[in-house]
Amino acid sequence: MIDEKEIIRRRDMRDVFTFTIDPADAKDFDDAISFEYLTASESERSNSEAVCQQSGLSATALYQIGVHIADVSFYVRPNTKIDDEAYQRGTSVYLVDRVIPMLPEELCNDKCSLKPGEDKLCMSVIFTMDAEANVLKHKICRTVIRSDVRLDYDEAQGILTSGLTVASPSVDRRLTVGEDRLREALCLLNEMALKLRAARLAAGALAIEQEEIRFRLDKNHHPVEIYFEQPNEAHHLIEEFMLLANRTVAKSVGSGRPFVYRVHDLPDYDKLEEIKKFKRQYKMARRKDNSALQRAIDMLTIRAQAKAVYSTYNIGHYGLAFTHYTHFTSPIRRYPDLMVHRLVEKYILTGKKESMTREELELICEHCSECEQEAAQAERESVKLFQTMWMEDKIGQILPGHITGITDFGIFVQLDDSHCEGLVHMMTIEHPENYVLGDAVMVQVVRVDVNRAQIDFEFS
Repeated sequence: MIDEKEIIRRRDMRDVFTFTIDPADAKDFDDAISFEYLTASESERSNSEAVCQQSGLSATALYQIGVHIADVSFYVRPNTKIDDEAYQRGTSVYLVDRVIPMLPEELCNDKCSLKPGEDKLCMSVIFTMDAEANVLKHKICRTVIRSDVRLDYDEAQGILTSGLTVASPSVDRRLTVGEDRLREALCLLNEMALKLRAARLAAGALAIEQEEIRFRLDKNHHPVEIYFEQPNEAHHLIEEFMLLANRTVAKSVGSGRPFVYRVHDLPDYDKLEEIKKFKRQYKMARRKDNSALQRAIDMLTIRAQAKAVYSTYNIGHYGLAFTHYTHFTSPIRRYPDLMVHRLVEKYILTGKKESMTREELELICEHCSECEQEAAQAERESVKLFQTMWMEDKIGQILPGHITGITDFGIFVQLDDSHCEGLVHMMTIEHPENYVLGDAVMVQVVRVDVNRAQIDFEFS
């Protein structure tokens, strides 16, 4: 139970309609969104079906939208053993068959997790917005919330696209409010998220979306199916409001005070020139597979990007086209977010000064960036391992794929169905000059080495 004195010190938002949207298998819910009308005429409070069909909403309607983030800093205090361990880990690591959490499960899956029907402590950004997604004002504060319903992305998308109801019988998803209210809130928020996204893209943000590879495992942790999850409107809804909260927090801190920014430098100019050259070559070859061309361009564009890192020196975020950006919305799984919560408490909520120097804070940022890169590498290797396990019984099969890389020692090919990538060794290729990045090809699986996570192909 939460101490009543702590609730009194916070903004009580337990009566405001609030929900979470997460992956179906998620256990730690670190962000929630609340929605309520401030002023609106009856004509603007149309039923959910009409709202979803509208191409534009009246800008006279005002809404209060809260982005609520689990207040991990309340439970994890600086210089404690839990804090030291969280710092050393830097981030949770999401492998194919397990999660290595940054925090003890009692915290990340229970006390801090924004489970429905339970009072939870949050650090929140409360926005007053109009229907055109303009932020009229905002407030950063500590709150206590009570989520009304937990949705997964498929459920939320079903409501947005087909008017589906929440069909899951599980207790943690049982609605405590009317479904019409949920549907209307989702549709209105989706309209605003679409406007926020359009504004970002118009400002120059990158629009590269990659499907996420997922595995279904048997009881022995062996892959029995590979499938892919494409970002949908429900993903974009959550993404845009989290981006808005992160950007707002970064801007609110102001300049002249040491802070943790999420920065993304300009891309490699030479690699961008290679992309332009590739486009010209591909066009001259008159190749007709436009989907393959786009995949190849996206891959090259990603490779041209600098790595996003944490830093006290704000150079902006190129990929998002933001001048100010930070990570505030996932303190359960990222240590920089926990640092940001502590800095927000000092700078914005209490007006205290940070005792650490900029140099000390920068060293912590560098450590967290290294932890993030190590975790990302471990996650990539985990996916590669399970893809290799998937290919063990495919030796001898001839499968379609596309060329994803050309080197002196061979040509890399990614299979279309499973996205497993293997190498065609140069010694087996008769005319390597005939192959171009992005080409559709047929390959035969000739060798699979699970211990080395390597797959060898030959052109068929």
